Parts: sequence; C-alpha cells; structure tokens
Amino acid sequence: MDMMNIPAVMEEIGKKARAATAALATAPADAKTRALHAAADAVIARCDDIIAANAKDMAFGAEKGLSAAMMDRLMLDKARIEGIAAGLRAVADQTDPVGDVIAEWTVPSGLRIRRVRTPLGVIGVIYESRPNVTADAGALCLKAGNAVILRGGSESFHSSRALHACLVEGLQSVGLPEDAVQIVPTRDRAAVGEMLTMTDHIDVIVPRGGKGLVGRVQSEARVPVFAHLEGICHVYVDAAADLEKACAVVLNAKTRRTGICGSAECLLIDRAFYDAHGAPMVQDLLDAGVDVRGDATLQSIAGVTPATDADWGTEFLDMIIAARVVDGVEDAIAHIRTYGSNHTDAILTEDDATAALFFARLDSAILMRNASTQFADGGEFGMGAEIGIATGKMHARGPVGAEQLTSFKYLVEGDGTIRP
Repeated sequence: MDMMNIPAVMEEIGKKARAATAALATAPADAKTRALHAAADAVIARCDDIIAANAKDMAFGAEKGLSAAMMDRLMLDKARIEGIAAGLRAVADQTDPVGDVIAEWTVPSGLRIRRVRTPLGVIGVIYESRPNVTADAGALCLKAGNAVILRGGSESFHSSRALHACLVEGLQSVGLPEDAVQIVPTRDRAAVGEMLTMTDHIDVIVPRGGKGLVGRVQSEARVPVFAHLEGICHVYVDAAADLEKACAVVLNAKTRRTGICGSAECLLIDRAFYDAHGAPMVQDLLDAGVDVRGDATLQSIAGVTPATDADWGTEFLDMIIAARVVDGVEDAIAHIRTYGSNHTDAILTEDDATAALFFARLDSAILMRNASTQFADGGEFGMGAEIGIATGKMHARGPVGAEQLTSFKYLVEGDGTIRP
C-alpha cells in the first residue's frame, strides 16, 4: 500500500473489512471461539516479542513526555500480557450472541415473529495509549460477528501491531478471513479523519481515549459513535456509611490505578458523617501520596490544598482528587448532576432508602453501592473484556461487550398468510 496516500489506504482497508463481514455473518460460533483461543496461545508464545515491541513504545512515550499515569497505561510486562491472553480466552468462552432470540411472539394474523441478534457490520475503533485495547476490541468485535478496523495511538504503535499479529494468527488457524481484524498501518492522524467519514465502509465508531480524541470524534464523525467523553467518577460517603468500608473503598477507588476511566476523581462526604467521624479517608489518601484538593471544611486537614472551580468536573487520571463536604444525599446528587459525566458514581451507605434514592435520581451509566468505582470494567462485569464504557443513551450504555456490539433483525414466518 502507498503510505503517502492515506485516503487510498483507508478505502482499501474499508473495502476489505466490508467484504469480510459476509463470511463473519455465517461463521460458526465454534470457529470464532477457536480463533480467539489460538490468538491467546499466540500472545503467550510471542510474549518476548510483544515486550520488545512495547519497549520501543515506552521509549517513544518517554520522549514525548507522557505522564506517569499514561506511561502506566502504555506499559506491558509478562503479567499484563498473561492478562491479555486470559481476556481473549474469557471472550472466547462466552455464549455467542449472534442469532440469539431476544423475543418471539405470534400475532392474530398467524404470523410468527422473532427478534434475533445480528452483527453491526464493520466497527472502527480509535484508541490511545493502552495496547491491550487492540486485543480486547478485536476479540469482542469478532465474537459478535463484526469486522473491525483498529487505529491505535501513536504511543502504542509497535505494541498494538504485535498484538494484532496474534489475532491474525488466530483467524488463519480456523480459516476465517484475515481482513476481519485489520489495523491501520500508520501513525498519521489523517487516517482518523478518513475513518470518521467512511460511511460506506464503517457502521459505527468507538473512540477510547482522552477528552481531545473523543471530542474530535463526536464533533467530526459522520459515522454513528459509541463514546464516553470523560470518566469523572464520584464517591459519596453518606451519613450512614460504615467507617471501615468507606475508608477501604475510597482509597481503592482513587489509588488502585489512577490512569483508568473508573478511577475516582471526586470525593463527597456527608456533613453528618464528617461531624461524627471526621474524614479519615482523606488522611488515608494523603498518606498514599494523593494530592487532595478540598473545600474550606476539608482544608482544616493538614496537607489538603484549596480546590479551585476548575477542579470540580476534572478527570485527573493521576494521584489527584477533589473533595468536599455536602449537606446530605440531595446535595451530593446535585453536585454529581452538575459536574459528573454520566460514567460511574458510587454511594457508600448502610441505609437502603438512601441508596435507592441515589440510584433513582442519578442517570449515570453505572451506579454502585459500597463498591469501588474501579470495578467499572467489562471484565469485572463478566463480559470477558470491553470495548469501552458508553455514556450515551442510544443502543449501548455502560461496558460495551460482545452482546452490545450486535443489533437485531426481525424474522417473520407465515403459511401463505396475506393481509386483508
């Protein structure tokens, strides 16, 4: 392919992807399962090669001055590569969604109607930094009978290509078309612009990355988009929260991995809880090295720095959290509605009625009770992996797994039935 002619390159990739959908639509479930297990085997067998490719990306990222959190998202080691292989196997072993009967009924005319799951077609995935998305997205799209065009970030260029080669090996092993999973072979940002307008070849775009990337996709795309703009996740400590649980969950929600979209970015503490217990979870965060940016009340704790207006509603993706004291659950809900991103929000409480109110009044894609926001992940939801967390309200919300990467069609059967 002529790498200087990006429109021609992308046109060819799009044509190949569309052609592959014909074979995928009728591919046996067993073939897709075996392909993904073979890809997982290849990931393990090529572990050293993948680590070597990742080393090139890490050097590139360091040269670009990526933050520590972004470098952590980029880094692959043996344990993470084993996790990628495990994710491929988890997706492989899920029930195949294609052809699943969602509903069926018979109408008075005698027609028997079934609503069944069907692949979306060709999915374009545009992502930054995290090379594991290559495997997750490729696996989920294949499981759902879709062809996929992967466009990884410039930082993960070599790692993503190494993982893509494993997916291709899996496809080859069972005779499925290699073009079912393609990767854009250039860092040139013009390729992204082409993908956003390829309405003849791509059925949906899934962006996975920072605000700049997702904002660009949402503003420029002529292809439908599944997206979340930001993961501004809140944890609210209610008056009826258990102190020990609250401290453990808050610390985990912020510090387990700060660079993922499920990381807590804002802590809200009920004033009644604060009056009774203080804010020991804030001290825990400070002791862990978190920059806590608090309101006037919390600034009385040594080490807490003043929060600015810009800190509310910011996705830090770093060892930083905004924190304030609120006047009950209604005040917490109002804050989240103002500054949240409809991604994931959690309440820590032993009061069933308060939890029910929190769940009813907020419309985030994921709402949690007494659990860390770090569980906002398709793998943790039993989906094997996810292609992203969708915060819109059309088609898919929350973790987007294989089932969410299908549409449906109606199969209607009669017996010479005519309409009077």
